[in-house]
Amino acid sequence: MDADVPLDPDETSSVDPDVDAGAPLWRRELAGHPLDVLGAIAVGGVIGTEARYGIGLAWPHAPSGWPWATLLINLSGCLLIGVLMVVITEFVEPHRLARPFLGVGILGGYTTFSTYTVDAISLADGARPGLAAAYLVLTPILAVLACALGAGTTRLAARLTGVRRPTSGR
Repeated sequence: MDADVPLDPDETSSVDPDVDAGAPLWRRELAGHPLDVLGAIAVGGVIGTEARYGIGLAWPHAPSGWPWATLLINLSGCLLIGVLMVVITEFVEPHRLARPFLGVGILGGYTTFSTYTVDAISLADGARPGLAAAYLVLTPILAVLACALGAGTTRLAARLTGVRRPTSGR
């Protein structure tokens, strides 16, 4: 791995050149990510997964039934990701841990495309292949639309309320 190439395009630091290129991948990746960033992601992830778990408990479904809770979680999470990305990239100068904590941690832990896959398999195993196929096709399309809706609505609300982009440092 080239020591001059950042692991994450959002990170300003690159991989630590003092870490041996033959070291295990996990060690090389951690060299470029300070513990405070990893901690913010972990704490946010706990919050997001707890919220997802609570919604799943409140709105359970049968294995062969339509997984409304998972769909709601993924669509609301994608909508919020659209809002968050516009706010932190266009309208505020966020703390450097805001994006890892809110985006990767909370919303990454909240959304659950792995459960989406398990739900689709459950539908297919429950002799509902048509519903499984519809769910597999509709969820990512609706998720992208939700993200675009969140971003577009946030930009519109900012325009209507007169919120301006920060002028310092950008």
